[in-house]
Amino acid sequence: MARVVVDVMLKPEILDPQGRAIAQKLPQLGFDGVTAVRQGKRFEVEIDGEADEAALDRVRKIAETMLANPVIETFDVRVL
Repeated sequence: MARVVVDVMLKPEILDPQGRAIAQKLPQLGFDGVTAVRQGKRFEVEIDGEADEAALDRVRKIAETMLANPVIETFDVRVL
């Protein structure tokens, strides 16, 4: 069994109000020097067998179909 991580992030040109709100609040909490924050999602997918290229392709297809909105988000697939 292998565990594959899918990180989903908004594309850079898409506004991120949640990330912006966090970045604006950080100095009030004593965290200076942070210029921007982008929020995202992380999924951990357990698969049977090895995390070979065929399995990773299958997880990429899952991410494309269900985990990310390819119009506004990008995703990265990696073995944990």
